[in-house]
Amino acid sequence: MKAAAAVLAGGAGLAVLATVSSCAGVGDGAPSPDVADSLRVTSPAFTPGGRLPARYSCDGAAVSPPLSWTGAPSDTRGFAVVVDDPNAPGGTFVHWVLLNVPADVTSVSTGSVPEGAVQARNTLSRTSYFAPCPPDDGVHHYRFTVYALGKPVRLGPQPDLTDALAAISHDALAQGRIVATYRRSG
Repeated sequence: MKAAAAVLAGGAGLAVLATVSSCAGVGDGAPSPDVADSLRVTSPAFTPGGRLPARYSCDGAAVSPPLSWTGAPSDTRGFAVVVDDPNAPGGTFVHWVLLNVPADVTSVSTGSVPEGAVQARNTLSRTSYFAPCPPDDGVHHYRFTVYALGKPVRLGPQPDLTDALAAISHDALAQGRIVATYRRSG
């Protein structure tokens, strides 16, 4: 089980960007449990390895992109979603952790959280999607990882990032990922 997280990037204003870019990331970001990569994760907003549209960054509406997945094991009891940036200055930055997505839900709509799901704290200790807003240091890769879980995560209403990532790693049955790139223009 990998130790959990921290990270960097982000986005909502220059003050936040200045604060974030001076922070050091700690940890490994999205957990990498020893499970099958059997989930197929897709998004109608971008192609695998393609550019994340500005709408989903601090340069746009700063909303989470739509995601869908297939291929969950029959004993899946729920899903988790982790969005992180391994290219952030100082270490991986976790932008979003979504826990306890019901087992019968196989997608997340733009800017939404499925009923029954819980958002854990991200690297900035916020319980929300923190839109990509990388510094002008090149292309960043945003990993949207979905985990099939064998049981619900029971950590309370606003789980700590480290606890949430550890629970995902412990209870994951399968995983899948789609990666988007983003570089701020200007």
